[in-house]
Amino acid sequence: MVTSSDQNPIRIPLHEEQVELERRLRVTGRVTVKTETDVREELIDELLAREHAEIERIPVGRPIDTMPEVREDRDTIIVPIVEEVIVVERRLMLKEEVRIRRVRETERHRETVELRKQRAVIARAPVDETVPDEGSV
Repeated sequence: MVTSSDQNPIRIPLHEEQVELERRLRVTGRVTVKTETDVREELIDELLAREHAEIERIPVGRPIDTMPEVREDRDTIIVPIVEEVIVVERRLMLKEEVRIRRVRETERHRETVELRKQRAVIARAPVDETVPDEGSV
C-alpha cells in the first residue's frame, strides 16, 4: 500500500476488461445443383450368328437285322427310321434316314442407339442481403 506524507493511504482503482462472445450464422452464398442429360447417337455394327437345321429325307428300302444306331457323319446327324413289314418272315426294313445338318450363317446387324450421359451443373448465387441471418448459436 502506498501512503502519503500525512499517513493517509492512497487508493488506486484497478480496472479489468472482459470480453463477451456472441456467434451468429450468416449466409455467405447459395449453391444450386442440377443434372443435365446429353444424348448422342452411336452406330452399332456387329456380326450376329444364327443356326438352322436342314433336313433331308433319303429313302433306303433295304432289309436289316438289327436296329441301327443314330450316327454322325462330319456335320450331319443321321437318324434311322425303321418299320416292320410282313413278308413270309418278319425283318427290319430300313425305310429311310433323316439327315440333319447344322448350318451356321452370319449376318451384319447395324442399328443406331441413343446413349445418355448425365453431368452435374453447379451454380453459385450471391448472398441476398435482404434475407435475415439464420439465428445465433
